[in-house]
Amino acid sequence: MAGAPENTRPAPPQRERHGGIETILSGIRVPDLPYPAGRLRDSDVRDWRPLLASCWSEQRDERVTHVLHSVDLEWSVRQVNAAYVADRIMDVFLKTSGLHPELVRRVARLRFYLAWRMEQDGDEAFGTELIEWLDGLREWRGWSNSGGRSSRALLEQLDGLVLAVSAAFEGEGKALGSFCLAWQDDSGKRRQQIERLCERLLETERGAASQRRADRRARALIGRALQGRRLPEPLVRFILGPWQRLLKQAAVTTAGGDQDALRRAGKLLEWLVWVGDPQLSEVDRNRLYHVGEQLGDRMLEVWHQVFDQPLAHDQLNEVETILVARLRGDALALVDAFGPPEPFHWEPAWLAPAQPDPAALAAAEGRWFVSGEGAREERRFFFAYLADCAEILWTNGAGVKLGVEPWQTFEDGQAQGRIRPLPPLTPFRQVLSDTTQILLGVCDRQQRQRQRAAEQARARAEALRRERQAEEERRRREEDARQAELERQRREAEAQRLADARAEQERLERERRLAVERQVAAIKLGGWIALQDEGMPEPRRLKLAVRINASRKLVFVDRMGLNRRECLEADLVHWVLSGQARVLDSSAEFDDTLTRVVGRIRMGRNGDV
Repeated sequence: MAGAPENTRPAPPQRERHGGIETILSGIRVPDLPYPAGRLRDSDVRDWRPLLASCWSEQRDERVTHVLHSVDLEWSVRQVNAAYVADRIMDVFLKTSGLHPELVRRVARLRFYLAWRMEQDGDEAFGTELIEWLDGLREWRGWSNSGGRSSRALLEQLDGLVLAVSAAFEGEGKALGSFCLAWQDDSGKRRQQIERLCERLLETERGAASQRRADRRARALIGRALQGRRLPEPLVRFILGPWQRLLKQAAVTTAGGDQDALRRAGKLLEWLVWVGDPQLSEVDRNRLYHVGEQLGDRMLEVWHQVFDQPLAHDQLNEVETILVARLRGDALALVDAFGPPEPFHWEPAWLAPAQPDPAALAAAEGRWFVSGEGAREERRFFFAYLADCAEILWTNGAGVKLGVEPWQTFEDGQAQGRIRPLPPLTPFRQVLSDTTQILLGVCDRQQRQRQRAAEQARARAEALRRERQAEEERRRREEDARQAELERQRREAEAQRLADARAEQERLERERRLAVERQVAAIKLGGWIALQDEGMPEPRRLKLAVRINASRKLVFVDRMGLNRRECLEADLVHWVLSGQARVLDSSAEFDDTLTRVVGRIRMGRNGDV
């Protein structure tokens, strides 16, 4: 609606307004939103247009993200983020637009359409026509849901928005743009009509204010003069009738700057009361005669000055009759000046009307004010200050009068909080720009956090890899040390086993040698041995023929006493031990002992192998 423009920040250029939507849709992550568990393939992304179109047709007031939560389906990251961004923009618009809650609530339902368009087009979702239409809603900042004709007219226009967006959901891409352009055309025509209405209203109300001021000044003068007085009834009728009309007309004339007529009429009113009230005039009879002689003529002069015509004789006759009676000293019947049947209302403040502080008036005039909260909120436009009657002319911003209010009542209402200035409106493009910039900042911080998290994860993985590598190296060294220790222990055990085997072998060799030495020493003359010579297929049997104890020499011969063979006992022992010779005439005990010794030697050799 029309009215003084509100102070708003300049709208940023289009590129700055929504150039980061695409980045936000792909990069932001918001806790507790229904993101998919993994990356969806394009073929798995569900078409959410029917769901959002249904929510718009039903004119729901819930958030798009709540709708996604309420259905057991999986949505893509882009869809979830588009729903969140649409909710965020419209939630901020609800809080900061400054429009009436009912109006902005209906506009905020566009979140379903914007979520769908952002998921489809990204940065291009916000068309120029739509943004200009949303910004143009500032002209309705004074709209209140009063149920009146202008209130219903706007709601009916918004019903057209429902049809246009529904058509856009069905594939008619130009439907919403056409609605916005038609709205702007109507807005231009409406502004021209409002300007004419405002001009006529101001002219009419200034005239009415002058009349109210005159009436209140006249009543204040009469009230001050008659308060607490008892006067003759004809005089009271004259003052409340013709003379009140004179005072009012004189006050109207006074609005042009000429105070003489009103001052003279007020002074004559006081003299009329003084003459008519015996308590005032009886104490000074000389002055009573002097005033009584001149009062009639002065009244006629003022009357002619104000109305430019003489006072009617029948009206003046009653006053002159009372004046004559008072001059003669006759007793007159007196009545209370403000007695029944009708009370007389007057305000002493109109005797000397106070003017508002110029600075306070300049700060309030041409602004919107609001009273009440929520759905009961009412908005009024301070259209003009009517200086004649010190009143504020309130309108609905479209040239329709909502009422007048004394300036003092307005100031008291502000001081008590009953009425407050409407905060400056925030245009939609500013909401869009600010919200986009904030979300871009959040997206950037999240990306940096994800990068830091990835770097930290890589660092942790590298540290874990190095730790595992060091652990494996430690285990390998421990295993190598263990294997080395086991090898050392095996070698030591093997060496010990070989040493034990050698010692056993040496012991058995010693025992065998001792046994053989005893056997050789026990050979008596005539005892036989079998000796295997080299080159002979069979061993030769030889008999001991001579034993020379001094030299330990033995002489053997064959059966014929020939083929003499001499050797030392040590040589024979060596031959027996090596198997080259064998003693043939030993006793059974010796054979058993020798067999056992030889068996042990053989077992020892097999063990070595």
